[in-house]
Amino acid sequence: MSILLIHTGGTIGMIATADGFAPGYGVVEGCIDDLLRRGEVSGRVTVHTVTPQIDSANATPEDWNRVVRLIEEGYESFDAFVVTHGTDTLAYTAAALCFALEGLAKPVIVTGSMLPLTVAGSDGRDNLREALSVAHSAPAGVWVQFAGKLLHGGRVRKSHSRHFDAFAAEPTEMAPRYGGGTLRCHAFGAPDVAILAFAPGVSARVFQLALRHCEGVVLRCYGSGTAPEQRELAEGLKVAADRRIPVVAVSQCPEGGMALGTYAAGSILRDGGVIDGRDMTVEAAFTKLLFALTVSEDPGRQRDLLVSALCGEFTPER
Repeated sequence: MSILLIHTGGTIGMIATADGFAPGYGVVEGCIDDLLRRGEVSGRVTVHTVTPQIDSANATPEDWNRVVRLIEEGYESFDAFVVTHGTDTLAYTAAALCFALEGLAKPVIVTGSMLPLTVAGSDGRDNLREALSVAHSAPAGVWVQFAGKLLHGGRVRKSHSRHFDAFAAEPTEMAPRYGGGTLRCHAFGAPDVAILAFAPGVSARVFQLALRHCEGVVLRCYGSGTAPEQRELAEGLKVAADRRIPVVAVSQCPEGGMALGTYAAGSILRDGGVIDGRDMTVEAAFTKLLFALTVSEDPGRQRDLLVSALCGEFTPER
C-alpha cells in the first residue's frame, strides 16, 4: 500500500515561537517516521510538504487547486492520499476536493489537529495515525478522519472551536465522490461570490448590492427556509434573476436543512428563483457554487449542477 501525504500546513505541524505558533518544517515527517518505526501504521508513505505552508485562514481556491494537482500527478503512483490541513477551513477544502476530483476511484483522507504535534497532549498523532490507517480500507471518495470518526467530505462542518471532537457530518448513503469512469480534475477559478446571512433588522441594501454585482450568492436563511419580506431584497432577487446569476439558499441551522415553500415567509425566495440548497452545509454550498461558475459559463448548466446531488452533498428528493 502506497500513500501520498500532502501536508498543506495548519496547526498539526506548527511549533512555538516568540510570536506564537508558526509552521514548523519536518514536524509531520518526524511523526510519520516514528509511527512507521513503531509499527503503528504500515505501507509506504511519501510526504509532500506544500511550500509555503498554508495558514488555513488564508486558504484560497488556488490552494485547493494545488492539492488537486498533486493528487492528479500522483494518481497512478499511489493507492491513497492523505491531506493534512488547518481546521478553520478544512471543511471547505474537503468539499472542494469532492467536486474537483470527478471520477475519483481512490480514497482521499483529510485530517488535522486542534493542538500541534509539538505540544504535550496533542490530538495530532492520533488523527494522523488513524488517517493513514483508514486510507488502507476507506471506500473511494473524499473523507475527513478526525477524533476517531470517518466523516463524509461533502457534508462535514467544523462544529466546535476548541474540543478535539471538532467536526460533524450528517449521515448519508451517498459516497463523497463525484461519479465518473476515469479521473477528471477540475480547477477552481475565482468568481466573485458572497455568503450573506439573514438576521432581524439586517441591512437589506447589503443583500441588494451583492445581488446586483456578484456572480453568485449563498444566502443563509432562517430555519427551513424563511427570510424577511423586504422590498429591497425582492428587488435584488429580481435583478439577480434578470442577470441569470445563481443564488443558493441554505439553512443557518446546523442540522435539518432547507425546504423552500414550507412557510409563506419563504415565498420571497421561491418567487425570486432562489435554488433550494436542501441540507447542504454552507461550506458545500459555497464551494459547489464556485465549481459551477468555473466549469460552465452557461446559466442553465450552472443551475443543473447546483440542483443535482453530485457527491452526496445534499439529500435528493425521494
